[in-house]
Amino acid sequence: MMQAARATSRLAFKAGALREGSRVLPSEVAVALSYNGSTHAVMMATPADLIDFARGFTLTEGIASLDEIERIEPVETPQGIDLQIWLTPAAAERQSRRRRSMAGPVGCGLCGLESLEEAMRHPHPVPPSNLSMTAAQIMAAMAELERHQPLHDETRAAHCAAFWTPEGIRLAREDVGRHNALDKLIGAVAPERDGAVILTCRTSIDMVQKACAAGFPILIAVSAPTTAAVDLAQAAGLTLVALARPDGFEIFSHPHRITPEDAAHVA
Repeated sequence: MMQAARATSRLAFKAGALREGSRVLPSEVAVALSYNGSTHAVMMATPADLIDFARGFTLTEGIASLDEIERIEPVETPQGIDLQIWLTPAAAERQSRRRRSMAGPVGCGLCGLESLEEAMRHPHPVPPSNLSMTAAQIMAAMAELERHQPLHDETRAAHCAAFWTPEGIRLAREDVGRHNALDKLIGAVAPERDGAVILTCRTSIDMVQKACAAGFPILIAVSAPTTAAVDLAQAAGLTLVALARPDGFEIFSHPHRITPEDAAHVA
């Protein structure tokens, strides 16, 4: 059975030194919700308490009441987990009619994708780039980021995605949705890609997919990544820096783009 968390190696920069070690990160896998044999949505989720997830999703999305669920069978595949949910005939017919009339995806993130393979798709490798950052630049960028979040300052309810170059943060975009903030930023800077993206949110696999699709070589986030995000960043050639603060950060993939110039490297 897939684990809900996993220890992942990383380099931690703190007090002027890089230290090797590991951090336990939450797992993230593609979970399909299928009703009577037809996929309704694919969500990225932690592979724990999935029966509860299936019951809650079915109820809160108005698909069926709990007493209309006949059984739930989690099926593990190489690409993820298929939650096969079997409804009573009346509920199944309602769901079939609803599915035919759906105008768009359900929920957020990767919801609505109809295959585990698509949800776990690997983007093209990050294009070659000479971009690198020093430890001092990363920490200065995190300190500067606070000045680029007017909507968050006013509401305390918005995410931010910023584009950094060696001259500093060039521009930033905010939105109540973290995916929306990143899409807005990509739309604003494309086709330029020789810079780092900074996020004020957690780093899930879909955020890595978006950054790779836009061709950015470095992704920096204030929160920890998931295991799937680290795996994908490693495979795609993306430098992933997380838990970034004005006084330190951790590197989870391709550390060659981070040059802690005057820092010691302590194993």
